[in-house]
Amino acid sequence: MDSAPAAPAAIDRLSTLLLESTGEGIYGVDLAGRCTFVNRAAAQMLGWRTDQVLGRNMHDLIHHTRPDGVKYAECDCPIFSAFRRGQPCRIDDDLLWRADGSGFPAEYSSYPIIEHGQVRGAVVTFVDISERKAAQALLQRHHDELEQRVAERTRELRELANHLETVREAERTRIAREIHDELGSLMVALKMDVQWLERRVGRAPAMAAVPAPSHNELPAKCQRMGGLIDTAVDKIGRIITDLRPSILDHQGLWAALEWQAQEWLRAAADQVQGRLQFHVAAGVEAPQGGLAIAVFRILQELLSNIARHAHATHVAIRLDVDAPPDPVLYLEVRDNGIGTTPEVLDAVRSHGVRGMRERAAHFGGELVIDSAPGAGTVVRLVMPLATPVRENTP
Repeated sequence: MDSAPAAPAAIDRLSTLLLESTGEGIYGVDLAGRCTFVNRAAAQMLGWRTDQVLGRNMHDLIHHTRPDGVKYAECDCPIFSAFRRGQPCRIDDDLLWRADGSGFPAEYSSYPIIEHGQVRGAVVTFVDISERKAAQALLQRHHDELEQRVAERTRELRELANHLETVREAERTRIAREIHDELGSLMVALKMDVQWLERRVGRAPAMAAVPAPSHNELPAKCQRMGGLIDTAVDKIGRIITDLRPSILDHQGLWAALEWQAQEWLRAAADQVQGRLQFHVAAGVEAPQGGLAIAVFRILQELLSNIARHAHATHVAIRLDVDAPPDPVLYLEVRDNGIGTTPEVLDAVRSHGVRGMRERAAHFGGELVIDSAPGAGTVVRLVMPLATPVRENTP
């Protein structure tokens, strides 16, 4: 046998129990915005007794002012839109007001009450999200502190890297000078001694126990020794240039960059067709010290990477420098080589790429690499030249 339907009084009692048992604040309003019911949780959160809320306009009571202190017009209230426009709403972060005049952040929903096809009012549920907001603020504060510490540590590491690079450049300069002054002069003296020996070997008497060399054998040997010495001198010059190109110190960055690009294109002429474009606005002085070294070394590294990895047949190098008062250097190196993937470029072991990016970042610049397998590579360096940077100049 079916059980008898519940009596209206029992249903009302059950509804009241449900409303009073929930932890969310719940209240209803009629078409005029007056409160028709309110549960215990809502009254407690708002700081009012139930009898003080019933019949009151809820917008005027708890939603009268915006967070910035500006009067909140009732016509703009999204809660009342639920019955005046038939549009339910859900607001994740707003401000409701207590009886004592204090406000609290709240999340609320408003849905129209419909009876026989007609809107009779709205039911509103809300929760106090003060603890959530406090937790979010605490999390954001910790996040900001962590970001600040990371930024400080990154700056410290960049300064350390720049200091180490400065020390390395100073050591390169010292070694280059010693090679030039000491080893270079020794090789010149040795070449002069070989030439002296070459002029006299023809007149030396032959030893009885040793067969006399042919007439041209000893002079030819001296000539080969002289050729080897010339090769050694040339290689020593190249080592000195790699360690610290004198053109960078004597003629400045613009001349050094153009010379480096021309030298590389000349050396690779059998495999690579090159195009070189340099344009420096009038009145722009070439930077010196660490910034100049950073730009020069970045170009060296780019060209070295092309030679080792790109298998390119065409390379275009372009330098543009804006006019004062805020000059910016733009260096672009483009090749039609095999290209690579972003994963390879961003890999931890891509020390060359990471080193170039760190060099640029230390002086406020940026190095961007666009590459894809089979599509070649474009590297763009943007370096502000007017930004003062603390540095130790070698």
